[in-house]
Amino acid sequence: MKRFFAAALAAALLCFSPLMAAAAPLVAKVDVSTQTMTVIYNGKVEYRWPVSTARAGKHTPRGQWNAYWLSKYHRSSIYNNAPMPFAIFFNGDYAIHGTDQISRLGRPASAGCVRLHPEHAAVLFELTRQVGKKNMKVVIDN
Repeated sequence: MKRFFAAALAAALLCFSPLMAAAAPLVAKVDVSTQTMTVIYNGKVEYRWPVSTARAGKHTPRGQWNAYWLSKYHRSSIYNNAPMPFAIFFNGDYAIHGTDQISRLGRPASAGCVRLHPEHAAVLFELTRQVGKKNMKVVIDN
């Protein structure tokens, strides 16, 4: 009986572990079609913000990643030392970061990163620091 219970528990854990992994404490969900980010913190929608993703001829990747590097005062090594405040890197050189081109938020304008108002980027950066990079998920779709 103990073996059966242990096997059933192991099977249940294997089946539900992908669901548990997707339930990160902090999720930044970017909808490219609407140029918006929804921030979900501990299962509750906390913020909805306009963003800018890739302009014509550039690409913002689609998928899911965990944050892997935070850089509060980052500057681009690719695009003329452009400021990227409160950068949260999630896929190679791609990051969520603040921008000084606030008037362009809400429409495609970046070289591929996800741009936010600097105040919003600061909030997301601090939440990511609080929960830890491995507990922050970036989801980009549409």
